[in-house]
Amino acid sequence: MKAIAEFAMRGRFQALLLAVGGSGSILFCWISAAVIALITLRKGVGNGAQLLLWALLPSGVLLYAVGDSGPLALIVGTTALAMVLRTTVSLSLSVLTGIAVGALSGLALVAFGGPYLEQMVTLFGDFLANLEQQLSQGGDAVQLPRPTAVQIAGMLGAGTGTMSILCLLLARYWQAALYNPGGFGGEFRLLRYTPAVATAMALAAAALSGLGPEYRTWAVIALLPLNFAGLALVHARVLAKGKGTGWLIGFYLAWLLLDPVKLMVVFVAIADSWFDFRQRWTGKPGTDVSSGEDD
Repeated sequence: MKAIAEFAMRGRFQALLLAVGGSGSILFCWISAAVIALITLRKGVGNGAQLLLWALLPSGVLLYAVGDSGPLALIVGTTALAMVLRTTVSLSLSVLTGIAVGALSGLALVAFGGPYLEQMVTLFGDFLANLEQQLSQGGDAVQLPRPTAVQIAGMLGAGTGTMSILCLLLARYWQAALYNPGGFGGEFRLLRYTPAVATAMALAAAALSGLGPEYRTWAVIALLPLNFAGLALVHARVLAKGKGTGWLIGFYLAWLLLDPVKLMVVFVAIADSWFDFRQRWTGKPGTDVSSGEDD
């Protein structure tokens, strides 16, 4: 992974090659997004914006040809987060902006992606119908709920917001690995939100969930920063206890597979905003410390 960053930083042509090469691919658009974010963080908003304009061409062609806006939304969203980080030097604010990226992506799909959403509704419907047939072979009929276009738009928006934050963190890791080894780990472990901000996100998610099942995928978008803050707290706890990476691997497997673990991470992040667990563990406050640009 570090080799990709090293290649991108060799010159403008290399960075352009990576940014454009993956931007039209559903599988590799995350590389383009992270490379553009790296250039934005290291060389400034102007250089990142130039790469973004070139990367929009292949991703725009993909959108026009098959109606998939995912790569374009990811590249634009990640670049926006990188610009926020470059301008404000605040990792917490940059991750918080992921809510806007996810919400705007979902709303854009609702407003302009009707045919694509209908295709997704049909795809999910066919898949669930086949699953129902398999589950009903035992004798009892099984009826699974079908997702609506609004639900799918929220789910895709949450995916775009999550991937944009992950690509930003990858770019920040690359930047630290090349110019400030070890700096990213300390910065990420201190990711935390104030009680007011954390409570506002939780209330927004609760309000969206209260609108009905159709909007629960949208509630996930409001909780994205708390998820990452909770994961940062887990990393801080592992370091404080001197545990190895094996423990983290086991935790991430549980987090990926079990929804209760995801909820626990969110609740812990909210509690941490009030009680600052890092300060209790280490005697140092766990405030938002996004170290200055290592230009």
